[in-house]
Amino acid sequence: MWKNLLLAGAALALAMGTASAKELKSIGVTLGSLGNPFFVAMTKGVEAKAKEINPNAKIIAVSADYDLNKQFTQIDNFIASGVDVILLNAADPKAIAPAVKRAQAAGIVVVAVDVAAAGADATVQTNNVKAGQIACQYLVDKLGGKGDVVIINGPQVSSVVDRVNGCKEVIGKTQMKILSSDQDAKGSREGGLGVMQGLLTRFQHIDGVFAINDPTAIGADLAAKQLGRSEFIITSVDGAPDIEAALKNNTLIQASASQDPYFMAQKALEIGYDILNGKKPAEPMILLEPQLITRENVAQYKGWSSPR
Repeated sequence: MWKNLLLAGAALALAMGTASAKELKSIGVTLGSLGNPFFVAMTKGVEAKAKEINPNAKIIAVSADYDLNKQFTQIDNFIASGVDVILLNAADPKAIAPAVKRAQAAGIVVVAVDVAAAGADATVQTNNVKAGQIACQYLVDKLGGKGDVVIINGPQVSSVVDRVNGCKEVIGKTQMKILSSDQDAKGSREGGLGVMQGLLTRFQHIDGVFAINDPTAIGADLAAKQLGRSEFIITSVDGAPDIEAALKNNTLIQASASQDPYFMAQKALEIGYDILNGKKPAEPMILLEPQLITRENVAQYKGWSSPR
């Protein structure tokens, strides 16, 4: 009898819990640039996870283009639309705080993705310090801890800052010299091309290049081809489809610390939905481990578009 009562009680509790679960009706997503394949993959990850939770959930994905004021407007639009969860790739990790607070005051869960955002309910990102470390350790190993390198920087969001700091930490333990580290290529192929053209004009010899993301690296490789330079190797961060092709072909790009934007976005929405229903994560910062993709192991790499 007691067993039957316990089972009945458990069933009732489960039914009540299910009945009280908040429905995920709409999600607002504001990302760095939808021209970057990284953020396209992230959007697809959100769409797939949202479909699992609620096939009818509405997704509003917009490109902030690293513009803080534009992102403020986007978040205010999400609030006006009454979204349940915002996935935020902050244009500025600290200055975004007032917008985060406005959203939370409206009962919206805010989860930061890829970069930190002050005041967010949770953050899901790659361990970007480690990504910078392993990409630049590759340079150290290939160059024997000697030589002149350049770091092609990007927008000063937390992920980029962490990658550069990780790289500098590794380089700082060697006899290698950093010729330049303050040039912002905007995280784009065009920016990488322009910045690298300037660096190649400025420096007659370079041994290694660390680009903060794959589009930047591809632009840097193109600049080298245009100016007939081939004395250096390039590493980066992302593990994007374009870098897979670059690693399999005749380019100066030798390695990339891979991320998984598809899974990152799925994890962020899953956590956001849990928070919406009163289940906070044990740790508000969730770090995903990067893996170094090289010419030697790229054939075994399961990239952003691999089946999940």
